[in-house]
Amino acid sequence: MAVELGRAGATVYVTGRTTREHVSEVGRSTETIEETAELVDAAAGVAGRGIAVPTDHLEPAQVRALVARIDREQGRLDLLVNDLWGGDVHLDFTTEKQPDLWEMDLDKGLRIMRLGIESHLVTSHCVLPLLVRNPGGLLVEVTDGTEEYNRRYRKPLFYDLAKAAPIRMAYDLGEELKEHGCTAVCVTPGWLRSEAMLDTAFHVTEENWRDACEHVPHFAISETPTYVGRALVALAADPDVARWNGRSLSSGGLAQEYGFTDVDGSAPDAWRYLTEVEAQGKPADVTGYR
Repeated sequence: MAVELGRAGATVYVTGRTTREHVSEVGRSTETIEETAELVDAAAGVAGRGIAVPTDHLEPAQVRALVARIDREQGRLDLLVNDLWGGDVHLDFTTEKQPDLWEMDLDKGLRIMRLGIESHLVTSHCVLPLLVRNPGGLLVEVTDGTEEYNRRYRKPLFYDLAKAAPIRMAYDLGEELKEHGCTAVCVTPGWLRSEAMLDTAFHVTEENWRDACEHVPHFAISETPTYVGRALVALAADPDVARWNGRSLSSGGLAQEYGFTDVDGSAPDAWRYLTEVEAQGKPADVTGYR
């Protein structure tokens, strides 16, 4: 998302806990905020710019310092993307049956709540005063799953809450922001081919990702991170973005609305596929879904 915003000409402040000097509890030293800022620069040319700022979004003082810097250097903020998570390290999706609430490690569960919910609240509380200074600002909450899909129980409970909360936050903040001429939405990618999904979950690369479909056939509906990045750019560039205020949106759904595609020219609609094909026990067939 940062890269695509830079490609579109935006100045992007890239924040997070993993830097070239420090790795967060997620434990992935291969993705740093400095590298992301450099990727923004490479994509942007002379138009946009990437600025890496180490920030723990659970620490209000650090987020306030970030806001003060943006205000000092830019004098405004037009877009806040709350793509905050990191809880996967406290979950185990390799087991056949997920534990009931009382079987889970409580400390891990509460940490998931902090990472997936509290971080969003801290950031919005600190950043929105700058965003609402000018009409037209956009807040994007990022989660996994649409409002419709997440009506089902996505066990375990702490994970379910962490993924449902941003959807409600976008609705609630949409009610508050519209008084200031600003908009809030929640956006989800589909089955994302992130670095972790490729190299850790399936032991493939972006070049041979289809090899993973031999073991998990429904992975055929997956998409690159660029796809949701293009969705974000389309929203940010839409002069009528307020029509989406408070809504739960997906990369696949927005592709149909705005006409962008993934890098391979396809337009996967993952959540409709997962509902109509995978959840119904049908064999993998992406015909009509990408």
